[in-house]
Amino acid sequence: MNKSENKDYIIRNSINGLVLGVLIRIIFIINGLLNNSYRFSLYGVYQYYKDNPVNLLFDFSVIAAFTIIGYFVGRLYSDTKEKLLEELSQEKDKTKSVFRFTEELRKGNFVEDDVLGMNNELSKSLVNLRNELKQKEEEANFRKKEDDQRHWITEGIAKFGAILRETSNDLEALSYSVVSNLSQYLESQVVGIYVVNDSEPENLIIEQTGAFAYGRNKFSDKVFEWGEGLVGACILEKKTIFLDEVNESYVEITSGLGKSNPRSMLIVPLLVNEKVFGAVELASFKTFESFEIELVEKVAESIASTISSLKINMQTSQLLYDSRGTQEKMAMQEKEMLESMEKLKKTQIEAAKQSEQFISFTNSVNHTMIRAEYTIEGILLYANTKFLKKLGYSSNKEVEGQHISMFINEKDREWFEDIWARLNEGGKHFEGDMKHVSKQGTDVWTMATYVSVRDHEGNPEKILFLGIDTTDAKKQSLDYTGQIDALNRSTIKAEFSPGGKMLDFNDKFENALEYKRNELRDKTIFDFIDSSEINEFTIIWKNVVAGASFEGRLKMIAESGGEKWFHGTYSIVRDMYGDIAKIVYIGYEITNQIKFEEENKIQTQKLRAQEEKLQQSQEELTKKLREAREEMRAQFREIETVKLLNEKTMAGMLDAVVTINQDNIIQFFNKAAEDLWSIDGKKVINRHITELLPENEEYKDEDYMGRYFKYGDDTLLNTRTEVFIVDKFGDQISVLLTLSEAQIGKRYSLTAFIQKIEVELF
Repeated sequence: MNKSENKDYIIRNSINGLVLGVLIRIIFIINGLLNNSYRFSLYGVYQYYKDNPVNLLFDFSVIAAFTIIGYFVGRLYSDTKEKLLEELSQEKDKTKSVFRFTEELRKGNFVEDDVLGMNNELSKSLVNLRNELKQKEEEANFRKKEDDQRHWITEGIAKFGAILRETSNDLEALSYSVVSNLSQYLESQVVGIYVVNDSEPENLIIEQTGAFAYGRNKFSDKVFEWGEGLVGACILEKKTIFLDEVNESYVEITSGLGKSNPRSMLIVPLLVNEKVFGAVELASFKTFESFEIELVEKVAESIASTISSLKINMQTSQLLYDSRGTQEKMAMQEKEMLESMEKLKKTQIEAAKQSEQFISFTNSVNHTMIRAEYTIEGILLYANTKFLKKLGYSSNKEVEGQHISMFINEKDREWFEDIWARLNEGGKHFEGDMKHVSKQGTDVWTMATYVSVRDHEGNPEKILFLGIDTTDAKKQSLDYTGQIDALNRSTIKAEFSPGGKMLDFNDKFENALEYKRNELRDKTIFDFIDSSEINEFTIIWKNVVAGASFEGRLKMIAESGGEKWFHGTYSIVRDMYGDIAKIVYIGYEITNQIKFEEENKIQTQKLRAQEEKLQQSQEELTKKLREAREEMRAQFREIETVKLLNEKTMAGMLDAVVTINQDNIIQFFNKAAEDLWSIDGKKVINRHITELLPENEEYKDEDYMGRYFKYGDDTLLNTRTEVFIVDKFGDQISVLLTLSEAQIGKRYSLTAFIQKIEVELF
């Protein structure tokens, strides 16, 4: 209602008061005329006023009074209406602000401005709701980020695990596959992989086996000395190197990646079981995150494990190849020796029958074999040229008359003396490997025959020694035997017949499958294969028997029934005729690695399940939040309606009504209270009660309303008591006071209903 409307309304009420006053006086005049026997005419009226001139003054007073009353009623009504409309507008604005705030929350916008600037419980609740929702969203985003990082690491480990399995037999393919995929997965511009070349243990070098830069493979030709540059330092110290600020000259001098100018650089050693096999180097225009470094370190460990296995397989293959060559060579030598020995036996028989050919035979033997003759006491009688040459002597003078122990190593004399004693008594001859000691102290190995030569009476006369030099073959055989023994100590080894029957095995094979040695003797290879995979393995075995070597993973069943996984090779070994003599299996156990891969797979599945649950929880939370918002809007509307009804009811009460909260702040002050205190309610709303009821020492012991109307004092609660107040002019006014309190949760209100005694008595 604008000012012009207020003015019109006041004028209309003033006119209505005037008309009402005139009508009332007309009624009184008519009544006076009738009761005093005046004529009912204008003259009668004249006579009435002439006789009672005071009535004229009274008429004027009544009409003026009603006019004034109409004026003040109109003014009071217009002021009250204007105030109510203003308060209604403020409440609407507050409601709109609350609705706008909740709408922003529903959209996920956490606005920072206070709701209407209201200092009430609703505003605080909305702000707390906003803060809690914001905190929950931030926590959910943080958890999602961590889950995404863990999922990213798990997928990366699985991805590079598959790459390493596919390229585990080729170092070059492994290197280029790893660097290209690392570059793509980590968005790194440059990646290089370096492997320690330990073919010469005294001179270790570091070779770049793979490089990838700016989306394509690069030719790898860089070589570092041991400990040289950042790569060498990383390998030497076995620690990760991470640089987040790299200048161009520093990289060019110390890095193996050329003239690139990355922002950050990461070098991780290829380390497994405290043994370093190389390093992987990455450079990027972005800074590597901690979870990315964690992935690279785990992938580096897998790469190191794969390179370790690859080197072992390469060494194993080389040893098998060399072993086959040695066996074939020894078989040929054995064949030649047997042929020679057969010829020797035939020659001996012929010598007994044909003495005339003895000299010729002796010369032939001297040209082909090592020959010497001893007395039965072991004194050397004769040694041919081959004997002298092989044992490092220049003439017979140096050896004739010497005891045979001169040519036998001290460690071999004990067992050789037993052989000599048997020969001395005319016993069985000796055939086999025999080690002699040369003049220079070196070992000379021979395929030797010691024969007791009898006289015509059959008594031992002398001892004949014939031999073939096998020193080179024996040394090579011992070397291969040592290598095979070392192989037995470091890898699992077993030998089977073509039909699968167990022929031999080492301790590692026995321990891996948890069998006792005597139990394994009667087993076949098929006894260790799971029944569900026996058909597939039978095909593999047939291919191996047909000549195709097999390399890869196989599962075997231990004696306890547990599953054991191995990575190894099945290779055939042929005899001197080219036929399959046996099948050799060499490998190493990878059960823990398989379990680790399975655990990674299970962990990945769990992460996916958790992601699905989180998604469901987010949807349910969104649904509940939407329902809560709708419920809150309904409650807001209901609260506002009830509040307006209550305030309008109390505003129209004739008694003064004043309400304070738990902080003694005035919340409500109706029109009757304004009249009682002669003060504008706007000046005291949201002010402390002491603004209305000052704490005055003068009224400390009297019935002053200020003593009772405050939070926490229940002295006059729910009782009607006579007290007094002091208005703005300092006048004491006696009133009847009734206090009523209300509390919901932490919210509290204390309402005073005040009746002015003078008015009530009147």
